[in-house]
Amino acid sequence: MKIVAIRGKNLASLEGEFMIDFTVEPLCSAGIFAITGSTGAGKSTLLDALCLALFDCMPRMNKAKENNVSVMDVADRGIAQNDSRSILRRGTAEGYSEVDFVALTGEVFRSRWTVRRSRGKINGSLQKVEMTLTNLTSGVEQQGTKTELLSRISELIGLSFEQFNALCCWLKEISLPS
Repeated sequence: MKIVAIRGKNLASLEGEFMIDFTVEPLCSAGIFAITGSTGAGKSTLLDALCLALFDCMPRMNKAKENNVSVMDVADRGIAQNDSRSILRRGTAEGYSEVDFVALTGEVFRSRWTVRRSRGKINGSLQKVEMTLTNLTSGVEQQGTKTELLSRISELIGLSFEQFNALCCWLKEISLPS
């Protein structure tokens, strides 16, 4: 799998829409690069956005596995701390994560994860996550339930969330020689 682009809107520390396109300069010819920034700048949120679009799960959710622990949402309603919708930025009514990737087949796909609040209001109840998967090479949107689409994505990239997360953790521990 090769990541082509990451896009999103209103996820954790990243307000509004954002995009990283690996097909244009300076990233296109950069080879190895690092994502750096101060605390709260959105570095981890970029990884979360990538994982949400591919797996409806985030690395930070793996660290929040306690059962029956909820955090306050809006209007004194709670949400499980390991619910993927908890990444929606406070004070916003909708958000998304979208990833374009080259699959093992060589085709280019777009996977999109979307969350919104009822009635488009910032105090509305969180709605179910919606997922779409589109083959950009053929222009055909893949059909199926969220579970079926997530399974298809894992087939296309050749990794489960657990394998992808383990690879990311391993890469974080590697230090480049100075």
